[in-house]
This record gives sequence, C-alpha cells and structure tokens, in this order.
Amino acid sequence: MSETTAGVVFIAAMLAALALSYKPLGDYMYRVVTREHHRKVERGIYRVIGARPGTEQNWAGYARSVLAFSVVSILVLFLFQRVQSALPFSNGFIGVEPGLAWNTAVSFTTNTNWQAYSGEATMGIFVQASGLAVQNFVSAAVGIAVAIVLVRGFARKATDKLGNFWVDLTRIVLWVLLPISLVAAIVLIGGGVVQNLTDFTSASTTTGDQTITGGLIASQEAIKNLGTNGGGPFNANAAHPFENPTSWTNFVIIYLLLVIPFSLPRTFGRLVGQNRQGYAIAAVMGVIALASVSLVVGFENMANGTVPQAVSAAMEGKEVRFGIPDSGLFAAATTLTSTGSVNSFHDSYTSFGGGVLMLDMMLGEVAPGGVGAGLYGMLVLATITVFIAGLMVGRTPEYLGKKIGAREIKLASLYFLVTPALLLIGVAASIAVPENLESMQDAGPHGLSEMLYAFASASNNNGSAFAGFGANTPWFNTALGLCMLFGRFLPIILVLALAGSLAKQKPVPATAGTFPTHKPLFVGMVVGVTIILVALTFLPVLALGPIADGLQ
Repeated sequence: MSETTAGVVFIAAMLAALALSYKPLGDYMYRVVTREHHRKVERGIYRVIGARPGTEQNWAGYARSVLAFSVVSILVLFLFQRVQSALPFSNGFIGVEPGLAWNTAVSFTTNTNWQAYSGEATMGIFVQASGLAVQNFVSAAVGIAVAIVLVRGFARKATDKLGNFWVDLTRIVLWVLLPISLVAAIVLIGGGVVQNLTDFTSASTTTGDQTITGGLIASQEAIKNLGTNGGGPFNANAAHPFENPTSWTNFVIIYLLLVIPFSLPRTFGRLVGQNRQGYAIAAVMGVIALASVSLVVGFENMANGTVPQAVSAAMEGKEVRFGIPDSGLFAAATTLTSTGSVNSFHDSYTSFGGGVLMLDMMLGEVAPGGVGAGLYGMLVLATITVFIAGLMVGRTPEYLGKKIGAREIKLASLYFLVTPALLLIGVAASIAVPENLESMQDAGPHGLSEMLYAFASASNNNGSAFAGFGANTPWFNTALGLCMLFGRFLPIILVLALAGSLAKQKPVPATAGTFPTHKPLFVGMVVGVTIILVALTFLPVLALGPIADGLQ
C-alpha cells in the first residue's frame, strides 16, 4: 500500500471514529451537565471547597468564580515550580527561574500549554504530575463549563441564572475527563507509551552512552490531548517514541484531541432541544477541518509548496513511522483545536503548509476548536452570521428564538476582535525592539513567520510553535504570557456576558420570515463569514510572512 493510499485510509478511519462517537459522547455529556441530584463524592468535594451546589449564579458571579479559580491555579503552579528542588520526585532539578515559571503557570492554567523549555531537562515527575497534569484537567473543564453556560443562555428564558461553576467544574472533571483519560492511558500503555516513576536510566547504544528519561508519560499524554491542552514531558513532544511509539498510538492521540470538541455540538443540540442545530454546527466545523487537512497534506507533498514531486517531498522534521499524511492530519488537528501537541515540527513545513497551520489558529480555533472554547467560539460566529443575514433581509436577526440586538452583537464583535488585537499588537511591539530579532532563527519572511506563529499560538491558547523561535527571554516570557492571559479570559468574560443577556430574553416564536439555522445555506454562510472575517483581518501580515516566503 502506498503512503498516499495509507494516508487516505488513516484519515477516513478517523472520520468514521469521530462520527461513531458524536451521538453517544454528546448525549453522555448532556446527561452529566443536566443531572439534578448530586452524588456522594460530589457532595464531599463541595464541602471541602465551600461550594453551595443548590445556588445558581448569574453571569457575573460565574465569571468571578472562573477568574478566582484561575488566579489560585496560577499561584499554586508558580509556587510548585519555584520550590521544585524541595519536592519529592524532582529528578534533581532546581527551581524554575521566575520569568519562565510565570510563563508556564499562565500557559497551563489558560489551556495553552506553551513551553519555552525542554520538559525532560526542566520539570521533575512531581511538578509534571501534580502541577501540569492537574491543570490539564481543570483548565479543560473550565472551557467546557463556559460553553455549557452559553448554551444555557440560548436555552433558558427570562432568568439571570446560568448554573453553578463549582458544580459544572466538578462534574466535568469527575465524570467526563477522568474516566476517558483513565481508559486512554491504559490503551497507550498497551501501545508502548512509558508509565513509571523512574527519573533517569543510563544505556549504552551504538552512538554512545545515553541518559533516558522516564516518568508518568501515558497518563499525562491521555489528558493533555483529551483536554486539548498540549505540552508534554519531552521536548520532542508526540514525535518522541516514549510518547507516541507507533502509527496506531498516533491514531489514538489524534482521536483524543478531536473527540470532545466534535461531540459537544451534539450536547448543544440536546440542551436547546433541537438536535439538527447541533448537526449544523458540527457540519461547519467539519467543512473547515477537511479543507485544512487537505491543504496541509497537499502542500507537504510538494517540494517547496508549489511544484508537485514524484516522491514524498517535505519529510524534514517528520517521523518516517508516520509519513506525510499522518503528520499533516496531526498538524491540522492540533492547530484547529487548541491542543498544541505535535508529532512533527511545524517550522520545517513548506511555507504554504505552515501558513495554513497559522490560519487554522487565526480562525479562532473553531473547527472544532479547544474543548468548550471551540463550541462557544463557533456559536459567537453563528450569532454574527445571523445578524448579517438579518441585515440582508431587513428584519431583526434571531438565533434559536433569541433576538440578536445591539448588546448581543457588540459582545460578539468584541469577542472576535480580542485575538487579532493581541496578535498584531504583540508582533508589532516585539519587532520594534531590535534585541527581539535575535530570537528568530531565520531572517526575512520566514523569521517573521516564526514570530507570527508564536503570537498566534499564545493569543489563541494553542501552545505549538515554530521550533526555531527562541522564546525563553524576559520579553517573550512576559509578552506571550500576557497574550495567553488576555486571550483566554477576555473572551470567556464576553461569552458569559452574552449568555447572561440571552438568558434574560423571552423566546421569539418562529415565523415564515425566520432564517432557518439548521440548513446547508446557514452552514455555508457561517463558513463564509468565518473565512472572510479572518482574511480581512490577517491577510496583510500573512502576505508579509508565509505567503511571501512561499513565493520566493
């Protein structure tokens, strides 16, 4: 079987696996977030943290809880890194210096998992498991909880109550993320992924003596991908054979990072009482995702992004055991979500292939996006689309029975503008400081692409990088950390405010003039609005970076 044929089979099998998971997992998550009674273990957790599960919050109270929890998470993770040498299973590593510790604490709390360090040479087993992996669970749960709140805003009427953050967080961690991660970790261990408490092992090889790092790799690999977190204990990430030894473990990892984001539209459809609305949102995600995968794999099968070759071309930076199709699918999936895991090095992709990966993040990572973040981002874009459609026909726009008025469209527009503002201002400010240019491995358009990718990744809470970019400097630790913070929490606040505004409305009965939001026309319009808005915003800087690089 040729590599191309094998790649088509691999991608087709992934589509089938996701399609089979859509209904059962989406329905299961619906039952988790709508269950009225609290189980014994949940009640125990509520008592420990002082939560009142019978009390629902308005959007402002929910936002305060999200921010308070995240601030405490940053502080605890920062402290763990600073006192690492005094902790058990430290692997002999010293405490992480303040600038890098701040950047990493922000990174993992915001579900970005950007790493400006080599994992196996910086973080011990305790910090990896009790610090980073814990944030992999709770930061993912925060994203799902916020998405559920926005859906409640559409589903509820004449109320300001949107649920209880502490209840949502607890249930999502206990009954969604933990059980799936446990099963996934066992599967990965069966595939050869390392899982032990050994810090270093010396081995003699044909190339000389080597020090091999161990650790709790399979368990962290499971949740870092399931929660679309990214990062990892090894600098080579999922290209490392201890994390991702075979083609079938590669399949499992890609499936994990896609399955919850692609199943959440089903949960959305169940919550609003119209499953067809969920199918429409999933269709938008699928159209954009398939286009991205096709473009990335196509460009990587060309010598320089423009000339087809008789043999596979761009294999630099890719593992032979995966090849171009499997690597291209992984790269597109990790940038379309907010995962940031990599099984190949994006800096080695063709100029146009790397440009598509940047564009995936600039779309807002909505196809399917991060766990929760992809769904609420797509619903914001759907809101903007029905507003535009309403202007076209001269009637007040409505979505799921709720009017999209001045307040709603302002909140949606501000949501969309957060990422471009952070990304473009961050790149411009960084280039204006001559010392920052030393972080670029290359000069010219490719050097700009390296910096552009870094700020796109941080502002969209992705976490992957062009490997040649040197980000561990005081400037970039601070600037990228701020982009991660604002890129995560400003959109969350705006989404929660939008949910509060929608929940207070009474539903508007559908009429003959109501724009149907479950048909192919609406799907096509959302895809078009997404691409056009991003193209108008980012085309100039893309023209200076990857497009210019590819045309040279």
